[in-house]
Parts: sequence; structure tokens; C-alpha cells
Amino acid sequence: MPALPLRKIGDSFVSPVGFGLMGIALEAAYGKIESDEERFKVLDAAYEAGCNHWDTADVYGDSEELIGKWLKQSDIPRNTLFIATKFGITASGMIGTPAYIRQQLESSLKKLGVDYVDLYYQHRTDPNTPIEETVTAMAELVKEGKVKYLGLSEVSASTLRRAHAVHPIAAIQVEYSPLVLDIESSPPNPAGDLLKTARELGVKIVAYSPLARGLITGQVTSPDQFEASDCRTSISKFSAANFPKILAVVDSIKAIAEKHIVPRTPATIQPLNNTMPALEDGERPASAGQVALAWILAQGDDFFVIPGTKKIRDKYLNENILASYISLSPAEVQEIRKIAEDAEKGIEGDRFMPGWAGFAYVDTPLPK
Repeated sequence: MPALPLRKIGDSFVSPVGFGLMGIALEAAYGKIESDEERFKVLDAAYEAGCNHWDTADVYGDSEELIGKWLKQSDIPRNTLFIATKFGITASGMIGTPAYIRQQLESSLKKLGVDYVDLYYQHRTDPNTPIEETVTAMAELVKEGKVKYLGLSEVSASTLRRAHAVHPIAAIQVEYSPLVLDIESSPPNPAGDLLKTARELGVKIVAYSPLARGLITGQVTSPDQFEASDCRTSISKFSAANFPKILAVVDSIKAIAEKHIVPRTPATIQPLNNTMPALEDGERPASAGQVALAWILAQGDDFFVIPGTKKIRDKYLNENILASYISLSPAEVQEIRKIAEDAEKGIEGDRFMPGWAGFAYVDTPLPK
């Protein structure tokens, strides 16, 4: 297995570029789902490339079962894979009650075919259950050896602080990309002070949709390319009117990417510079997507990204993993920040599907 640079979540060494399994298993996310045989090839390739951080959830289609079947047939040592999964989203709303948490973990363990998960997230905050009760129940699972670390997703700064006072929170999962910088904001933004609070508490940041649901790759040039079942059709930020602005962001990042070279497959990579040498066999200019991921990782060693891909015949799995090695100069990091900040001001619309904004950054009642 090629050596990848690793970062720590808790006491575990984790690949900074992980693999998000929503798209590979949930038709309502990005359209048609491939066969198990095809999807096993993707998991094989991710593992063989050294990507050991896999992120799933109990509502991501059959993703937990898929990992379980793959683990059974691959016969790899369990401790070579860092599995993160989530609970809390239901058809009737968000649930974070103690009985429900235990029920869902037992279900996830059975589907995954494992006796513990490395990182267990509350997927969205339950507005009716004090976070102290939720985290106390999650902490019991840590004591029992069924969970190693606790996480929260799309949580508010105040709720994170209350949760961390009950039991250490190892990571938060948030949407973060050159098109979404919410966690850097200040109050009264609902996400206000979240990054600041996480860093104060030593909580790691796991960025989902780090490529803005694939749009930073530049492969989608019009919303007409989306399948009817694709969730991006309902996100107002990705409207037809906004696409020229989004593609302008991609072009600006691509101009920076073309100054860097990467091999076609994960391997030992020499330090990159800002000149374009003659490409050797197997090398090519970096892509906009790779540089966007590298930019997120350049925010600090506390950042991780979990992009996904659906098919082994797509090029993106290796591209994403290779982003771990791209070294952006301080000037390039600042240049992309300016691009991102301008995009945040200039591209209107919501990053959420209809009805989902109200589930992010929710505070809970105080315990009685």
C-alpha cells in the first residue's frame, strides 16, 4: 500500500483525504447506483491507495452493508480501516435520544460486520433532546468499546461547547469548500464562531462536499447534465443563473492548478513548485479539484476532506487522493481564499436542499 501523509483524529492516524460513501450508495444523492461488483472495485482502489478514512451513515442507502460485504470478502485487518458512521436523521425528524442512539449503533455494527466503529457522529442535532443527554449516551458506547471517538455534524458552536464538556468530541463534520465558508463566519450567522470554537477545544474539522458536490472539478458545465434524481437539481446555489459564476471560480483555481504537476497514480511525489517542467511519463498538471482539496488541507493539520466517487472508471478517486501531496505556496493559499471569499459574496442561493437549512447549527434545550 503506498504511503500517504497521515493526520490524527484522536489517537488514530488517518488519511487527510478520506472517502465519502454517500454518492456510491444513495440514488437520491447523485443518481443511478452501480452494481456491487463495480462498487467493490472502487473500495479496493481506495484501500490500496492508502485511503483509510471511510465515511458513511445509516441513511446513505446500502453503504454500511456495502462496506460490510467488502470487509468480509477482502479479509483485511480491521484496524487498518478508520470507519466513521452517523445516526440521527429519520423520516420524522432528528432523533438523539439514548435508546435510539444505542439501537442505531447496534444496527450499524451489524450491517458493517464489525464490533466497533472508529468515529460515531450525531448526523444532525435533535432540537428536542439536550445535547448533554445525547453525548452521555454516546459516551456509554465508548466505555463499552463499541465506539472509539465521538463526532457531531453541522452543529452550532454553543452546542459543540456543551457537548465537549460532557465527553471529548474528536471531530465535527461540516460543509466546507471554495464555495462554502460558513464555519468561518461570526454571529449572528447560525454557523458563527464554529471554526474558532472547534480549534479552541482541539476538535478536528472533516469537510464534506469539499468539491462543492463535484462542481469544482469543472466536469459539470450546466445543470442540464444532472440526472432527474440528482439532489443538485434542487439546490438554489447551483441554479442555471449561477453556473457562469461557478465556472469562473473553477477557471481561476485551474489557472493555479496548472502550475503544479502530479503523477497519475498515488506514489512518492517530489515537492512541487510554481513552474511547469516537461511532464514525464505518467505525470500531468494538477486539476482544479485537486488544488481545491489541497487548499482545504492547507487551512491546518486539523482539516480533513471526504470527497466521493461512484465508479472505478472515473478518474476522481486517484485524483482526490493525490491532492494530499500538493503543496501550495502561501501566496497561492491566499489567492484561492480571495477567490472563495468573492464567490461567497457573488454567488447567491442556498447550499441546502429545500427544507434542510433548518436542521443545521441547531441549539438544544438545556438539561432539566
